[in-house]
Amino acid sequence: MPILVGILNTTPDSFSDGGDFLQVDKAVAHALAMEKEGASIIDVGGESTRPGAQKVTAEEQISRVVPVIKAIRQHSDVTISIDTTQTRVALAAIDVGASIINDVSAGREDSAMFPMVATTGAGIVLMHRRLPPELDTYSDQYEIDPVSKDIVEEVTSWLLERVSVAIGQGVPSQSIAIDPGLGFGKSVDQNILLMEQVDRIVASGYPVYVGASRKSFLGVSSTQDVPKSRDEASTSVAFAMAMKGVQIFRVHNVSLHTRVLQSPITDEHER
Repeated sequence: MPILVGILNTTPDSFSDGGDFLQVDKAVAHALAMEKEGASIIDVGGESTRPGAQKVTAEEQISRVVPVIKAIRQHSDVTISIDTTQTRVALAAIDVGASIINDVSAGREDSAMFPMVATTGAGIVLMHRRLPPELDTYSDQYEIDPVSKDIVEEVTSWLLERVSVAIGQGVPSQSIAIDPGLGFGKSVDQNILLMEQVDRIVASGYPVYVGASRKSFLGVSSTQDVPKSRDEASTSVAFAMAMKGVQIFRVHNVSLHTRVLQSPITDEHER
């Protein structure tokens, strides 16, 4: 059965829910609601990774996420991941109850990340991206689309190289999941190809973690300009990817993904 990761952005500038959960009480209430709706993991982030977002210091990220993680842990034993590329932030989150690091740079921004993961025993998600957020743009707004002979092969090979680096620095292979980075440095067509051929990434043998929820390339196909109006399109592509073997989905609308992913797929497998 697919694993759902509920998105909890404690940021003022995330593309879909920026500013909605800046207060600790609102963030915790949302986390607990997502757990009740079916999220097995809550992914807490203190820095937006939307295209054009500016870097946030480790100190600021820590001030945003640590009180929230502490408070969630007082109410629930749900698994918590920390969405960061900085080792200091990850360590601070682990110290108060997180156990997974969601690193959109796949360990490239902070050379201490993999040794820290090896030492603490945390899990880690390694994501593919071509550009850091501050240099990127939305998939449907490129003046010149990124070029790739085979985007699926490019992403898969890059991720497996990062896996090799992580393992070489002591991270157990069973602690790693890989994320194709939908929306990060890819054109609309490249994102669609990655979703349609995601089974090629699944064939790597590592758990595949995807975050398509509400992203701009879905707005092109669904003609929905407002991110929060893209939930049906999000669940539709998630279902298609689940049928191709994707195991983990990072989502905004947990209840809808639970209904679409966890009931129909179970029924199909039991026939």
